[in-house]
Amino acid sequence: MSKKKTKLPFDKKGGAIAINRRLLESDTFLTMPPAANKLFLLLHSQWRPDRPVGYGVREAAAKIGCAQNTAAKSFQALEGRGFIICEDESVFHSKNGSRAREWRLTWMPYTWDGYEKPPSNEWEKWKDKKS
Repeated sequence: MSKKKTKLPFDKKGGAIAINRRLLESDTFLTMPPAANKLFLLLHSQWRPDRPVGYGVREAAAKIGCAQNTAAKSFQALEGRGFIICEDESVFHSKNGSRAREWRLTWMPYTWDGYEKPPSNEWEKWKDKKS
């Protein structure tokens, strides 16, 4: 006898995002500033396994509803705690256009040179300097 698959009521139009409970309950995540937590979710919603996430300070500030300085500090918090790694620097060129920094999310799998890689989970190594 086979079990019936449970149909969960996920939003079919917008999709669903799953985040590891171990990550969400970690001190690394729980002690982050609120703006960094929002940025975490914004980056996660843009994730694709075959490319880094392109996201800049101005875009983050507009989406979070904060100053650009706060958004920049949120990126620093995520990078300092090992949640993101900068894969490609930003480029500003007034004639050819600009490109935001590209980030690899360390809690998610990714593709590198055609090979699938598991999450590197650098966030697990973070230690609070106050402790």
